[in-house]
Amino acid sequence: MRISLTAISLALASLTSVIPSAQAGEHVYSASNPKWKTECSACHLAYPPQLLPAESWRTMMTQLDKHFGADASLDAKTAAEISAFLQANAGRNKREAIGKPSLRITETRWFKNEHDEVSARIWKSAAVKQPSNCVACHTQAERGDFSERSLRVPR
Repeated sequence: MRISLTAISLALASLTSVIPSAQAGEHVYSASNPKWKTECSACHLAYPPQLLPAESWRTMMTQLDKHFGADASLDAKTAAEISAFLQANAGRNKREAIGKPSLRITETRWFKNEHDEVSARIWKSAAVKQPSNCVACHTQAERGDFSERSLRVPR
């Protein structure tokens, strides 16, 4: 019997992740994987996998050579492990983009609903610059905490 690299990676991902601890409305995510954290946070916040559906992560991980204008290529083993982790811990239903699956968290129906009260002035401010800069307002984002208790919107 031949076991594929994907099957091994999925098994590995399930061992290195934790079920999200978010309760209704709390937005605290605890899923973790050392390679995901190291590789993704080398350039930006390692966005919690629950913020996009599995199809979005699957697509993104096959296009790392053109990752939002940068080459974020990884060796095949690392890419397979991270991809399996992201897909195993991906968001369900409410995280899906409007229309086809999106590669941008900021384009999801959930994100737009959660941030509908944020003015264009805040998004464009020097402290925030763009909606994908979660750490500008979510002071504990690097720990997976996007709850309102750790929210500090720059003025």
